[in-house]
Amino acid sequence: MHIESSVGLRPYNTFGLPAVAHTLVRIASDADVRSVVDHPTLGTAPKFVLGGGSNIILTRDMPQVVLKIEVMGLRLVEARADAWIVEAGAGESWHALVMWTLAQGYPGLENLALIPGTVGASPVQNIGAYGVELQDRFESLDVVDLRTGLMSTLNTQRCAFGYRDSVFKQSLAERVVITRVRFRLPRPWQPVLGYLELERKLAELQASDAHAQPSAQQIAHWVIAIRRAKLPDPACIGNAGSFFKNPVVTPEQCRDIIGRDPEIVHYPMPDGSVKLAAGWMIDACGWKGKTVGQAGVYEKQALVLVNRGEAIGSEVMTLAGAIQESVYGRFGIRLETEPVIV
Repeated sequence: MHIESSVGLRPYNTFGLPAVAHTLVRIASDADVRSVVDHPTLGTAPKFVLGGGSNIILTRDMPQVVLKIEVMGLRLVEARADAWIVEAGAGESWHALVMWTLAQGYPGLENLALIPGTVGASPVQNIGAYGVELQDRFESLDVVDLRTGLMSTLNTQRCAFGYRDSVFKQSLAERVVITRVRFRLPRPWQPVLGYLELERKLAELQASDAHAQPSAQQIAHWVIAIRRAKLPDPACIGNAGSFFKNPVVTPEQCRDIIGRDPEIVHYPMPDGSVKLAAGWMIDACGWKGKTVGQAGVYEKQALVLVNRGEAIGSEVMTLAGAIQESVYGRFGIRLETEPVIV
């Protein structure tokens, strides 16, 4: 356990927002978490768990004890007849995990390539992209309780995954630290190509050979290219990825909106509901490229808010609130933010 005081958090959040952690503890193992729990002052103090900082908006300094998760390690746990079980430390880069599994010959995470953040944050958000969600590839994870210091293993049911949601954003928020996550990668591997951008890539591949099928590595390269074409690199332009959730509505609500805006982008869901494209609605309200202070809406993708220089958290939230009001006024839909607002 390594304890630091008055740590600037700008390097530890991908939006590049200024904030100071009065106390920051680097967590590299389960034992480090238990040391925090047993500490005479840290043990009873409020805590905030920080992974890669790719899904948070910092609006103030942090009086809580910030636990910076740096648990590392990648390994194959088991090669079953029906799946590979792979384990990763919570501090590992998510994209690095995806690339490692492909290099080792364990496909299944390729649709989730280039999503920023750490492995430990992935189940919290139930990350997803291009037809695959984390819960589709999840086996189990280990947590350490911040009150008792006890370690336990949670399965899919106990994680209570929802759309960009989990028990770690609800009843277990700031109550446990995720230290390791295990993934179930099905055998035999089957590509997931249901999204329009991937269907276009497949059509290009099959233009010369109608029977050609992409490898998992090829799909990963497609996903990386698609994401880079429309999403800014946080190393170059501060951002937290998609800022708003795509709202899910009833078929009746969707028909009502289509009656007023026939071009709205929407996707039927397996349960009969309809997912609306939040980025399309924001763009339709004229926000693409607009700026409030040093916070702006990305020119290539209206779903992404960006740091145009020295933005502060209040500017980001002012911009987000104005967008929400515009979308509600036109479509009657209240957009929910995806990042955690601190």
